[in-house]
Amino acid sequence: MIIISGKLWVDAGDRDAYLAGCTEVVKQARAAAGCLDFALSADLIELDRINVYERWETDEDLARFRGAGPEPEQTAQIRDAEVSKYRISGVEAP
Repeated sequence: MIIISGKLWVDAGDRDAYLAGCTEVVKQARAAAGCLDFALSADLIELDRINVYERWETDEDLARFRGAGPEPEQTAQIRDAEVSKYRISGVEAP
């Protein structure tokens, strides 16, 4: 299992519009083969931060969906990013 997790920073005044512009991407991701979860959300404390969480069955599923990445307009709005990919070998209940 692959988890993509992290945060993006955009201008605080643009965050809601940025997230609204991601609605279709979230729908497409959740419908994609191998996607177990996909979420982008506004941070409750930092007004310029967007939290990223994705869970995929395989690297191939992730790569097939990801393609070239975000649209250029979205990429231009990102001031900074801290996103990592994690390989999970096992899962258990908390």
